[in-house]
Amino acid sequence: MRSARFLGEGRITIVETEAPVPGPDEVIVDVAACALCGSDFRPLRQGWPLTPGHEIFGHVRAPGTGEHGKRVLVYIPTFCGHCTQCEAGRTNLCPHAELLGWQRPGGYAQSLAVPRRCLLAVPDDIPDRLAPLLLDVIGTTAHGIRLAERIVQPGAALVIGAGPIGLGSLLVLQALNWGPVFVCEPNPKRAAFAASLNATVLSAEQAEARQFPLVIEASGKDAGRALALTAVAQEGAAVQLGESDQWSITETRALRRKDYFLIRSFYFPLHEYAANIELLRANMAQFAKLVDATADLDGLETLFAEFARGERLKPLLCPV
Repeated sequence: MRSARFLGEGRITIVETEAPVPGPDEVIVDVAACALCGSDFRPLRQGWPLTPGHEIFGHVRAPGTGEHGKRVLVYIPTFCGHCTQCEAGRTNLCPHAELLGWQRPGGYAQSLAVPRRCLLAVPDDIPDRLAPLLLDVIGTTAHGIRLAERIVQPGAALVIGAGPIGLGSLLVLQALNWGPVFVCEPNPKRAAFAASLNATVLSAEQAEARQFPLVIEASGKDAGRALALTAVAQEGAAVQLGESDQWSITETRALRRKDYFLIRSFYFPLHEYAANIELLRANMAQFAKLVDATADLDGLETLFAEFARGERLKPLLCPV
């Protein structure tokens, strides 16, 4: 089997590895598509001991069973199903979970072993190339926005960062009747794309001069996080979706002298999956615009370099 090894400093090599062996109550999934994610820049920079890739769509390989050939997504956390968090429906927060693509081999490979409880059936009307969007681009963003809706009512919103999570946030906000939606993004291509989705692009200075009931921080940068806390309105909600290695900001008067809610959202619980499918179905043409490039395993290093430079929106690895 061929799989990717992340060596650090932007280097990826493709190697022959042993075929995965499923454990108890696991199956093999043959990867049809694995979306590139900004969180994978960390293993790209640092190197990683196992195969990354966590936005995985593929087909079950279990000959002689009714599961064989089924189209599935792979739910990232290998939740236990019986702890306090799982019993409360918060499978995304299971303290016993390993993460596929992080602590277990992931989807930048031809196949992987997956616990059956982590298989999400993909309806026939969802195209292969759009199915991975149901995980992070829609699943992660929609969960963060739903958390915020416990505190604030739909209205104006600011999205900081127009990478895949920021653009997903923009489209989910619009689908959930938020608006107008504003975006801060220094990359001209990504800013122009956000504008093409009917967002109003603001500079950081323009955003700082306004107050928004909801701010989505999707840049993972200290400057973006500081801007989110500055721009959120009194008793508004700032949702932190962007990931970084560390976080350090200076508390200013603008951050200190107001009341606001800071929400850190990690991933989505399983019970939201059906609603996320409906979000994609109702807005398929818009979400389809995000998938702008594909490559096979031999082209993965080049595709990641383009993605890291901001030249791609949501590219896919298609191993075969």
